[in-house]
Amino acid sequence: MTSPTPSPSLPLSWRPLVVPAALGVALLWAFWPTLAELAHRWSHDAQYSHGYLVPVFAVALLWLRRGSIDVATFKPSWGAIPFLLAAAALRLVGAYFYFAWFDQLSLIPAVAGVAVAVGGRSAWRWSWPAIAFLLFMIPLPGRLSDALASPLQRFATEVCANILQTMGFSAQPEGNVIVLSEVDLGVVEACSGLRMLMVFIAVSAAVAAVAERSTLQRLLILASSIPIALLCNVIRITATGILHETVSHEVADFAYHDLLGWFMIPMALGFLWIELWLLGRLLTAPKEPSAANEARQLLRRSLAGANAQGR
Repeated sequence: MTSPTPSPSLPLSWRPLVVPAALGVALLWAFWPTLAELAHRWSHDAQYSHGYLVPVFAVALLWLRRGSIDVATFKPSWGAIPFLLAAAALRLVGAYFYFAWFDQLSLIPAVAGVAVAVGGRSAWRWSWPAIAFLLFMIPLPGRLSDALASPLQRFATEVCANILQTMGFSAQPEGNVIVLSEVDLGVVEACSGLRMLMVFIAVSAAVAAVAERSTLQRLLILASSIPIALLCNVIRITATGILHETVSHEVADFAYHDLLGWFMIPMALGFLWIELWLLGRLLTAPKEPSAANEARQLLRRSLAGANAQGR
């Protein structure tokens, strides 16, 4: 009599991955049109060209935080329901009002819901920084983007014109144009600094997430992204004006559209490095000398011995 052939089954090491994989495939299928629309926006809008890197860094952040998880504590949780309901509500509102931004935003609570459904609170504590970082891949609504671009243009125009005047050049702000002695330098919407602002806020958030700093320092790093981005844009426009006045219009145009554009992120990272160095110096508690620690421990032992003898 022959024994029945055992039915094939997954190895034990792969079984815990079946449910997360199935939920991930379902999420990808449900949001495929949304992801395709986001990819199209990243490809055709330079302001959000960093969107491709956001999911990559989110995965890297999960890997960097792997030491804070214990898979044995993962338990499916009904706490995923509020997240999934929020995602469904956002999608319905976006479809009803033809507002694509709500549909794109619904991806965030959907991902959070999958994480909680798989591992409960343990998975949420591990994954929430990476999930929150995904917000940087979603473009701002058109009206909000336009509302931010206009005052940024005006700010850059006024500040750069005043700097050029202080340096002795002829520069008059007229609307969003800096009137130089031989050319009009237009601060168009693409040069308002909004693109730099969006990119560098994402970069600063990434640095704050991975840096081994206190909560206060991380908040300062994130808050400083705005003035650093604006400063870099002002430097770019001012340098272009100086080149127009001192070198040639061709060199200035090349620097404005190519050279200085590529140099802005490294320059901003340099300012961020200086900030990190200063924060490390100013807000890190100084370590006590080892001799002082030894003297303090010796004093504590002596007092403890005296108390013991007194008893």
